[in-house]
Order: sequence, then structure tokens, then C-alpha cells
Amino acid sequence: MDIREILRHVDHTQLKAFATWDDIVELCDEAILYQTASVCVPPAYVRRIHDTYGNELKICTVIGFPLGYHTTEIKAAEAAQAVRDGAAEIDMVINIGDVKSRLYEKVEAEIRAVKEACGGRILKVIIETCYLTEEEKIAMCRAVTNAKADYIKTSTGFGTGGASIEDIRLMKRHIGPDVKIKAAGGISTIEEMEAFLKEGCDRIGTSRAVSLLKKA
Repeated sequence: MDIREILRHVDHTQLKAFATWDDIVELCDEAILYQTASVCVPPAYVRRIHDTYGNELKICTVIGFPLGYHTTEIKAAEAAQAVRDGAAEIDMVINIGDVKSRLYEKVEAEIRAVKEACGGRILKVIIETCYLTEEEKIAMCRAVTNAKADYIKTSTGFGTGGASIEDIRLMKRHIGPDVKIKAAGGISTIEEMEAFLKEGCDRIGTSRAVSLLKKA
């Protein structure tokens, strides 16, 4: 698979706690040059990116990040604000404690509320697979599908583990036909990105893709 084709599926990511505006500008310039699917950035930078770059690139941001235990009302408000600021895509973190408590319907309702707040923009739902059992992962596939989110996403990159091929295969078996998959967390080689795309992922979340292209 051609590296530039891979990059068209990459959410070029900068979510470090100490990311500066200079870091964000570098990210955005690379995204435009190498035509990545989007940039994935902290919410505080969305408006400034939109004002600086306009429609030159798609802006993705994160909601309830990285632990997911914000209230539903706060997540919905975050999503609505991000959309007003210019975000085209929203990556939200589920309430993992609710999942572990088997409150699956509550999690589904929260996803639905955030999806409504997105006003038609793309919603990706981060389920943080490293903390979930197989039963819980399957339940989240159903919740994401029922709530009509656009993507299910493996990981924040801040947990104890990232994306795995086994989890992608599990998701493929249990999500609905309108739900796509985003793999993120620990993806650090071109070969890994290619493997996840061949397995059926539509998006890859990584901060390393452009640097790997430059080396290649």
C-alpha cells in the first residue's frame, strides 16, 4: 500500500499536555502538505486553527478526554462548543466506570446525546479497549451502533494499551454496517498502519505517520 494512500486515512495527532501553538502549526502544515484525513488536536486550539487555516484541513478534537468520566452534560457542551469553533470531527471518550458497572444503556444514551450535540459532524467513540473485557467490548459495539455514532475507536493513547488486530476483528463482527473503525494507540510503523487498514479500519490515529513518511 502506498504511503500517501495510508496518510489519507490518518488523523495526524498532537494531544500532548504541553503542546504549544508552534507544535500545532507544524502539525497543521504537515497535514496540508501530506494530505492527511484530519488533524486531531486539543479543544483549546480548534478556534485558532480554524481562524488561521480556514477550510484547508479538517479539524478533529477530543471530548471527555482522556479519562471519560465527565458528566454527559459537560461532554455535550464540549462537543457543541467544538463545533461552533470549527471542528468537523469529534472523538469522545465513554464513561469507562459506567461500562464496568454494566450500565450499558446509560453509556448508549450519553453517546446519543453527544452525537446530537455534534450537529451532523462526525462522531468517533473511544471505548479504551485496554480496560474492557470481551463482553464489555461487544456491548460497546452495540451501544455505538444503536446511538448512531459514525466510528468506534480503540484507544486514547493514554491508557495501558493501544490498538490490536484482535480487537479490530472483534469490532468488525459486532458493529453495525454504518459504523467505521478507527485504530489508535501505540501504532508506530508503516507496516502496522497498513495492517490495520487492510484489516478494515477506515482511520488511523497517530502522531508518527508523517515522520515515518519522511524517513521512508
